[in-house]
Amino acid sequence: MKLPIVCPSCESALQVSQMKCQHCETTVNGNYELPLYLQLTREEQDFILNFFLSSGSIKEMAKQAGLSYPTMRNKMDDLIGKIETLKNKP
Repeated sequence: MKLPIVCPSCESALQVSQMKCQHCETTVNGNYELPLYLQLTREEQDFILNFFLSSGSIKEMAKQAGLSYPTMRNKMDDLIGKIETLKNKP
């Protein structure tokens, strides 16, 4: 099951409010932000994973995806921009 990251009603970012231990049933309540990686879409998370598995080679990623290097580089730049925005938000 995919972890929801945006509100289905207003599209605002969701936050974690409860976690539960499956072993002892302890519950922790609060209002916590999702880690930056989990604030990305599944496609963006997969892109990062593929980059890692390609040993950081954009050229190899482009080859595997059947895309040109400049296209893959643009995808990388867009993702970097999004991550910087998320990282710097208050």
